[in-house]
Amino acid sequence: ETGSPITASCVGLGATLAPPGGQAGKPVPGYNVTVIDDRMQQVEPGVLGNIVARLPLPPGAAQSLWQSPELFRKLYFSKFPGYYDTMDAGFVDEDGYVYIMSRSDDVINVAGHRLSTGALEEGLLQHAAVADCAVVGLEDELKGAVPLALCVLKHGVRQSPEEISGEVVKLVRETVGPVAALRKVLFLWALPKTRSGKIPRSALGALVNGKPYKVTATIEDPGVFAHVQQEVERVLRGR
Repeated sequence: ETGSPITASCVGLGATLAPPGGQAGKPVPGYNVTVIDDRMQQVEPGVLGNIVARLPLPPGAAQSLWQSPELFRKLYFSKFPGYYDTMDAGFVDEDGYVYIMSRSDDVINVAGHRLSTGALEEGLLQHAAVADCAVVGLEDELKGAVPLALCVLKHGVRQSPEEISGEVVKLVRETVGPVAALRKVLFLWALPKTRSGKIPRSALGALVNGKPYKVTATIEDPGVFAHVQQEVERVLRGR
């Protein structure tokens, strides 16, 4: 929405032709990019937080949304006064490279630790039997929330769900760390997706927590939600 890239690998400004894997580049001149926590305190390199750009934005950046100036201010400038909120969660490494891990509303707060659903999903996909997955936050009285893995297995997998569940929990623990606290895995035949391939995590999060959710017109197969609902009731609630 800025109208220009915030980060890039600007070779003409000295960027290497072989940057680290997974990075989104370094801040483009004119953008003062930093990572802050929810209290607007800058976090250390490698620590997950909210990716923001300190105001003012450079010349040429978008000034508003079409016929919605108030919405523009509310969306991008109200949560962190003095900053442009990219609504992305990620971190900056010690060399200044920016890593985008997920959307800010896809971050799960587990006992005070902010976990990226993207990082958890990367760990799950390392298992040879997992074809697709999504991680959402399941409300928990003690920790606030715990990650729930929704996995689709590859065709022809012969391992039992119990065996695979134990292995993916171990994988996530090794890749993300014990703080991930992943204990629950739900196996599905499909995940709901939009026609462009995006997973509606907010709707899935509401579904698994027994809250109202909306199936938008962009969902490719709305019937998948009924399948997820059935499995949630059967496995998580024992119905």
